[in-house]
Parts: sequence; C-alpha cells; structure tokens
Amino acid sequence: MLYSMTGFGRAEATVNGRQVVVEVKALNGKQFDINTKLPPILRSYELDIRTMLSTMLLRGTIDLTVNVKQEGASKPMIVNTDLALFYYQGMKQIAEQTGLPQENIISTLMRMPEVVAPDTDVLPESEWENVKKVIESAANQLMEHRLHEGEALLRDIRLRINNIDKLHEKIIPLEAERMERVKARLNQWLEDMTNKEKVDANRFEQEMIYYMERMDFSEEKIRLKQHCTYFNDTINENDASIGRKLNFILQEIGREINTLGSKANHAEIQQIVINMKDELEKAKEQILNIL
Repeated sequence: MLYSMTGFGRAEATVNGRQVVVEVKALNGKQFDINTKLPPILRSYELDIRTMLSTMLLRGTIDLTVNVKQEGASKPMIVNTDLALFYYQGMKQIAEQTGLPQENIISTLMRMPEVVAPDTDVLPESEWENVKKVIESAANQLMEHRLHEGEALLRDIRLRINNIDKLHEKIIPLEAERMERVKARLNQWLEDMTNKEKVDANRFEQEMIYYMERMDFSEEKIRLKQHCTYFNDTINENDASIGRKLNFILQEIGREINTLGSKANHAEIQQIVINMKDELEKAKEQILNIL
C-alpha cells in the first residue's frame, strides 16, 4: 500500500443551521506543515484541528480552508432565556397590579437589554464534534486521493527496481571474461617490463592476488540483490508512511551501484552500471512523491 504525498479532499454538511464547507490540499513536504484558514468561530479549536490532521495525514505541506455560514441570517442572534424569564416575571407582576394589558409583554421583553444579542464567536462543544466530523471526512477523501495516485507511483517504482535487478543479472556472464582481461593486461605489463628476469615470481603472484581481490565485486553484487529484494518487500508493507524508509534503501542501492562502477574495468559492465544509475535516479524522483 503506497500513498502519494499530494492529494485533495472536500466535504460539506449542515450543522445546527450552519453550512460547513471544508477543503484540504496536500503537497510534497519532508515534515507535517499546515496552513489553516479558519473562521473566527473555530479559532479556539485550531490546536485540535492541527493535532487531528497531523495524525491522519502524517506529513506533507497541508492547506486547510474551513468556511462556516449561517443559513438564513448573516449575523445569527441568541436569546438569553434565563434573563428573559426574569424580566417576564417582573413585567407580568407589574401588569397584574396596574391592570395593564399583557398582550405586548413579549415585544417589550425582546427589546430589554441583553435579552437578544449577537451570537458569540465561540462554537459550542456539541456543534464542534459535528464540525470535526466534516473535517475528518475531507481528510479521509484526501487520503483516498493519495492512495489512488500512489497506485500509479507503485507500478513505476517497482518497474525501476526490477529493471535494476535484471541489469544486475546481465553482469554475471561477463564476470569471467572481465577477470581474464584483467589477468591478460597484467601479464602484458609484465611482458613489456625491462629486466623481466629480475621479477620475483612469488611476489608477483601475491600482488596479482591482492589486485584481483581489490577488483572483485562479488559482495557488492550480493548486497545489491539483497537491497532490491528488501525494497520490494518493504514497498508491500501495510504502512501508510514508508517514503523515508524507501529512500534510505535507495541510497544503499546507489552505493552498491557506484562501487560496481568503480571496480568494473569492463566497457559492457560500465554501460550496465550507467543504465542502473538511470533507473535509480528515476526511482528517486518518484520516491519524493511518496508519503
């Protein structure tokens, strides 16, 4: 399961007469970095939102926009019912004592100080839970988008690593010829030397063995094969955030390829190594897009 770093999610719902619209966008980023555009009514919940999205989206550069609109009113009002009842009891008592009609008590009551006031910019906890679900829904959509894009990245990266593995197999039949060429070259140097008779045969053999060991890249080939296998095993792990781990494995693959190139001393093997490096660079470019 592989997730792309980029994605987009959108969700909307009506929460207690408020229209809530959430949009969240993710781009490449080494860490979790979020930019929020929140209405004043949600400012007190900003830390909760950041913590929630950090857990859900893991990393990347995140842009979050939340719009909250009151349906049917541009400036919602609230009624202080406790204060209204207090005023009502007093007005009713006065009306009964004076014999005044009580038909207009309600209209008078609504004009009393602080009975009706603009809604404060603090979202009640009960409504916040519903708004939170809308934000979670947008984040889940973003992760679904990431997963869909990750499938295409997975196919391409697997292709690159498998190509490196196939190129590695092409080196095997060239190894015997390579070592024979090296031996022939060393012997030719010896033939071209003046005073060849004075060369210590035992010392020459020791130097030959040392030189051949220095040029041997059997260990590098084994490690390269192991790294490619480990990469393919890791990429199949059920882990949403494996981009960093895969990048580390690619670095190890690169080290073995570079060592093969430095020890090759063989034109065809050098060409194979160049093709390996090309596939590796393409894989590295794609890994930058992996979560």
